Amino acid sequence: MAKTNPGRFFEDYTVGETIHHAVPRTVSGGERALYHALYPARHALYSSDEFARSCGLPASPLDDIAAFHVVFGKTVPDISLNALANLGYAEGRWLKPVYPGDTLHSTSEVIGVKQNSNGKSGVVWVRTRGRNQQNEVVLDYVRWAMVRKRDIDAPAPDPVIPTLKPALDAGDLVIPQGLDFTNYDFTLAGEPHRWGDYQIGETIDHVDGVTVEEAEHMMATRLWQNTAKVHFDTGARPDGQRLIYGGHVISMARTLSFNGLANAQIVAGLNGGTHANPCYAGDTIKAWSEVLDKAETTAPGVGALRLRLVATKGGDPFNLKGEDGRYLPEVMLDLDYWVLMPI
Repeated sequence: MAKTNPGRFFEDYTVGETIHHAVPRTVSGGERALYHALYPARHALYSSDEFARSCGLPASPLDDIAAFHVVFGKTVPDISLNALANLGYAEGRWLKPVYPGDTLHSTSEVIGVKQNSNGKSGVVWVRTRGRNQQNEVVLDYVRWAMVRKRDIDAPAPDPVIPTLKPALDAGDLVIPQGLDFTNYDFTLAGEPHRWGDYQIGETIDHVDGVTVEEAEHMMATRLWQNTAKVHFDTGARPDGQRLIYGGHVISMARTLSFNGLANAQIVAGLNGGTHANPCYAGDTIKAWSEVLDKAETTAPGVGALRLRLVATKGGDPFNLKGEDGRYLPEVMLDLDYWVLMPI
């Protein structure tokens, strides 16, 4: 009996099965410090306990995307160890803040499979839930990945393609208990722009850029215990390059968006996301945003803003797709998400 784990291949997934992922993780202030060292993270709610308390929370939570990375990282050995690419996301909701001292674990339900026409790989859809030590769901999302086949002659399963919401409604969002922005300090937050200052259709160039380095990417990916071979082993891809973890691009773009969206404090929903083109060491990530929708919430002083966040490696901002409808080669990430901010 083999003692090592080669990872799952496409033919190893069955629609309806639940996978319990190994190695729960207790988070601490160390994760926050490393997250803020690896990315230009400056949102006040995640930087200061006192600022968070002034907004009705008991303390400063772990950054929402950092919590996503922890939950996601648990799934990699079972879902995407042999993936060729992580393709997209949908129906993501942050249901409870994650605080230092919380212990997170993950489970995934296989909700769809479809073999690719080349017969060498297929797409697997999973719904992943991250839970804390009270077994409360803190995060729920769907993702799909292209996974290699172990045996190209293995019969293709009957295709099952899940029906997913194109976007969450504002009413689907869960507001953290106690959140109250009525006494929000815009000076400490770093910008004066509130919910009412943003208009649907508005675009924002976040101006700044960060060049990705091999060492920082690998440190970040190890931090989240993401073991996907393509992020570390230069022999795992035909081009001999390490593929930068898509979550690294998400975090970089989200934190770059501080310049222009400093008061978009809480990520509450993930409507969809596409890793449009690969990112490699040496690429310089820049970001721009488009306001897609806005809504009031039931929480005092809290509004919801739906944003498109685009990460690029060059080119002019606000260009997304060519005349053929395909993403331009410089576009790395197209993310559709909801944030909470002061009205």
